[in-house]
Amino acid sequence: MDSSEAIFDGLKDAGIDFIVSVPCVNLSKILNMIDEDDDIIHIPVTREEEGIGICAGAYLGGKKPAILMQNSGLGNSINALKSLTQLYEMPLLMIMSHRGTEGETICGQVPMGESTPLILKAMNFNFFKPGTPQGAYEDILNAWDLSVEEGKPVSVLLEIKYW
Repeated sequence: MDSSEAIFDGLKDAGIDFIVSVPCVNLSKILNMIDEDDDIIHIPVTREEEGIGICAGAYLGGKKPAILMQNSGLGNSINALKSLTQLYEMPLLMIMSHRGTEGETICGQVPMGESTPLILKAMNFNFFKPGTPQGAYEDILNAWDLSVEEGKPVSVLLEIKYW
């Protein structure tokens, strides 16, 4: 199983049936797979905090939501994550392409790449950093279960070396 298939299979096996996404080149193959799956509703958005609100509404409507985004959008989402999903104890799986890590070629990605785990820790949100496709598959299943158990978002950070 390749890196994108592992993410897709993890989403499916976790029962995720509603996905919001913000474009990212690293996630493009996964997003194509999602678009081809009739069992998953996929809503592309232009901003991450918009996606958080849509995922909250989907959860209230009985769906199991996830957002696929680049970690650079985490800063845009902080208020919605804390004052909406956490406050109302809504699970949310966040699959993030973690730019700015080892191997990054765009220097502008590095500051947020370094800050992403620190921001998640400061928000008291758990996260996983898989290194292999099998690890990503398992981490997605565990992240969704933990998100439901805790009633707050849990992230899976996919560093450049994962791809």
